Amino acid sequence: MPRTIEDEAWWTLWVEDEGDIRHDVTAARRPAPATGVGVLDRAIDVLDAVENGARSFTAIADATGLTKPTAHRMITALQAHGFLMHVGGVGYALGPRLLNLATTAQRELPIRQLARPALEQLARTTGESAQLYVRHRDRRICVDAVESTNELRTIVEVGASLPLGRGSAGKVFLAWGPPSDEDIDDIRRSIATTRRRGWADSYGEREQGVASVSAPIFGPGGHLLAAISVSGPRSRLAPLQAKRYGPAVVQAAGEVQELIGR
Repeated sequence: MPRTIEDEAWWTLWVEDEGDIRHDVTAARRPAPATGVGVLDRAIDVLDAVENGARSFTAIADATGLTKPTAHRMITALQAHGFLMHVGGVGYALGPRLLNLATTAQRELPIRQLARPALEQLARTTGESAQLYVRHRDRRICVDAVESTNELRTIVEVGASLPLGRGSAGKVFLAWGPPSDEDIDDIRRSIATTRRRGWADSYGEREQGVASVSAPIFGPGGHLLAAISVSGPRSRLAPLQAKRYGPAVVQAAGEVQELIGR
């Protein structure tokens, strides 16, 4: 039987609903903010360009707006530190040092450790897959997930990056977080409903046949930290079932908030 695949940081550093039928989630992102530290900003611009598909020296220089001598120096330095590598026949790619940093970041995210028991309990009580998301700019990143034991289930890989404009977790971040540059006119009413009732749902917004329910996790001062979700095939997670799962997802979020000390 085939499987369907679903789909800010501890304070502001973290990177966040559902997944979708397995696909390439590469998409253009907003430019990195300028910090006033020129060398750092230029390095991040180069990394962003490669992440978004620039593979040649010329493509990187064009995407960043750097002069060719400056682009060459930045690329050479990033390669020396392992942040970039050159693959024959492919071009420039993100380097292995970033994988090490990502592994360490995932291991050290406090919210990930605190939320794990609630995530496991949510998956057990609903019988569906459960996920934890944090926000990074206009993306939501899955930082932890527990799969359903059902053969037909949704799968979101840890590290999956998705836009905010589709899916229940995206609505959570838009309902209680800063606005997005994405065009979200078609889900504004749903976002308002999310804010009113305290949880969000989605049905086939990113992929036909996939549904999810999400709730916000707040920290001290009411700051939105993350979203916790449950997702599954729409055949099992129809609107009526979603209304039953809403309180369970809100309860799971509340348990994490108690551990955080809100």
